[in-house]
Amino acid sequence: MNFAIVGAGFTGAVLAQELAKAGHTISVFESRNHIAGNCYSERDEKTGVMLHKYGPHIFHTDNEAVWNYVNQYTEFMPYINRVKTTSQGRVFSLPINLHTINQYFNKTLSPAEAKAFIQSIADNTIQEPQSFEEQAMKFVGKDLYEAFFKGYTIKQWGVSPTELPASILKRLPVRFNYDDNYFNHKYQGMPKEGYTPIVEALLSHENIQTHLNTSFKAEQAKEFDHVFYTGPIDAWFNYEEGRLGYRTLDFVREDHDGDYQGCAVMNYGDQNVPYTRISEHKHFAPWETHEQTVIFKEYSRECTEDDIPYYPIRLVNEKAMLNVYIEKAKAQTNVSFLGRLGTYRYLDMDVTIAEALDASQKTLEAIAKGKSIPSLFIDIAG
Repeated sequence: MNFAIVGAGFTGAVLAQELAKAGHTISVFESRNHIAGNCYSERDEKTGVMLHKYGPHIFHTDNEAVWNYVNQYTEFMPYINRVKTTSQGRVFSLPINLHTINQYFNKTLSPAEAKAFIQSIADNTIQEPQSFEEQAMKFVGKDLYEAFFKGYTIKQWGVSPTELPASILKRLPVRFNYDDNYFNHKYQGMPKEGYTPIVEALLSHENIQTHLNTSFKAEQAKEFDHVFYTGPIDAWFNYEEGRLGYRTLDFVREDHDGDYQGCAVMNYGDQNVPYTRISEHKHFAPWETHEQTVIFKEYSRECTEDDIPYYPIRLVNEKAMLNVYIEKAKAQTNVSFLGRLGTYRYLDMDVTIAEALDASQKTLEAIAKGKSIPSLFIDIAG
């Protein structure tokens, strides 16, 4: 079959590779001048530092199949993400752990004592948290919430934490030991030469043609047996119901000599600091040595039509609008919607890859059985 894949990020590249291996012809359309989407990485000409152009990406997963899959295409180096945060003039480790608790409250609590202490300062009057703020107050109390979450969240999302759903915070990570590994996943690492070579390898198949700087219009779908679309779901329908809400990021670069902050990521929890965090990219490759360094101050704001969308907001009005677009998507006969933008969800890289592998398998099964390919492979209702 002759397939079009719109978008050359991980979703499109994995899907292209799997369908091409099965003997199908693939045309990949990418509106940017490079592959790999927001995972795009490149060597900085000035410093030699590997830069994550669209912000830091750390690979972490419990999915062994996904870990084995990406390791086919590049060499991964051990990497543990250890995030720090500056709050109220002091530096702490995140996620909140025993060191954070003892340092913040100037105590020397044991794990059991710290657990009891946090329970004593938490807001136990909140039974079923409805908002982000209530979720945080219920689990860590007012002091830790205001130090580490309130200001950062207001800057990140542009609204009060009282307006955000509790689900954004999910299970608040609080550790009653000195583990400062930001992630809990079994497999963690960083590709030695960045993420771009992985996507290059995925797209390097004789059955795949990649077209950069090339937008894809809905009317072109009739030229292919099926289209896999990883762009914004509302854009496919010409924003007929309005634009879904996103936050976008602005990165302000600074070059310095030596080591600027001593870690890869430093969050800034105070609301009066305009940026949310500073990333120092040479620390994402600790096996390399660089005399100069590059940092990026990261600012979050509302996404306009000319910006790159990063985080779907999914507040009440976005969910209602999304559900209308979902019904429109289901009515499509030869288009499937996948990926972060196509399903209007924030997705980690491992989930993106797992869903693309699953979609490719279901596509091949549908073809073998003479059935239609699903327009949506999972439930993405608001």
